[in-house]
Amino acid sequence: MKIVKISLLALTISLMSFSVISNEVKSEISSTIVSAISWKSDSVDVGQIPQGTPKNIEFEFKNTGDKPVIITNVKPACGCTAADYTKDQIAPGKSGFIKAIYNAAAPGAFSKTVTVTTSADETPKVLTFKGTVVAKA
Repeated sequence: MKIVKISLLALTISLMSFSVISNEVKSEISSTIVSAISWKSDSVDVGQIPQGTPKNIEFEFKNTGDKPVIITNVKPACGCTAADYTKDQIAPGKSGFIKAIYNAAAPGAFSKTVTVTTSADETPKVLTFKGTVVAKA
């Protein structure tokens, strides 16, 4: 009976040590995975813009990592917004851009998004711009 209790105790201690090692490894890995993209701003208020005049909104970012970054996808939330972006690799320490071109056709307040996926982050970044389209006099 004592041998069974000692064996169970030894097994429990062994399993607990694997759990501690596993958590330490997870912690170490998550601390080394740092986003290589630093956005100047992820939200822009363009204020009032005249109806019928397209508005360019530029979001700038810097590669703060130690590997080149590639923008893999840029997706505006609606057909009223077109997008342009840095197509080449962005070297460490260099900057890139996402440009949203908003078609200010309808008067009134608006809030739009552009979703950006890069090789640096698993989670896409959502950029937002808002303002008010003012009807022509």
